[in-house]
Amino acid sequence: MPKPTKGPRFGGSAAHQRLILANLATALFEHGRITTTEAKARRVRPLAEKLITKAKKGDLHNRRLVARTVRDKSVLHELFTEIAPRFENRPGGYTRITKLGPRKGDAAPMAVIELVQEQMSASTATAPATATATQAPAEDEVTLTKTEADDTEATAKDEAAAETAAEADTEAPAEDKAEDDK
Repeated sequence: MPKPTKGPRFGGSAAHQRLILANLATALFEHGRITTTEAKARRVRPLAEKLITKAKKGDLHNRRLVARTVRDKSVLHELFTEIAPRFENRPGGYTRITKLGPRKGDAAPMAVIELVQEQMSASTATAPATATATQAPAEDEVTLTKTEADDTEATAKDEAAAETAAEADTEAPAEDKAEDDK
């Protein structure tokens, strides 16, 4: 038999606490992120994660189980058609809690709980591709460095020859002027 949690509850009674958590979970699915107290965010997180896991299964039985908690039909539809497919390849960890600091009026610690936006399959698929992409250019860079060094030496020789010729040209008119002055 399910027993209410021990200690202080939100709202006083166990039934009121269930309603508060259900409303928080519904708001989270509707808006994607909500700002609430840290205690409420920590308490709604496991409920939201379990509801998303049931929505990922997608059958009628799980839809009815989730409908017990999420009573808004539009949010229920959004949970099963948009949110659950987004987390298809993620085994868990659908939410993130970020602490904000104390609330202005009563200094209650505040937090933002939000649905994670990153796709799990995209990040795991790009990581190995990035690793091989970084290894392949390393070999090309070695050959490029050798050819660049050869090009640099050839360019330096050409520039040195051009400078020598330019100096000779500038010195020659100066010598001619010196001879003319004599």
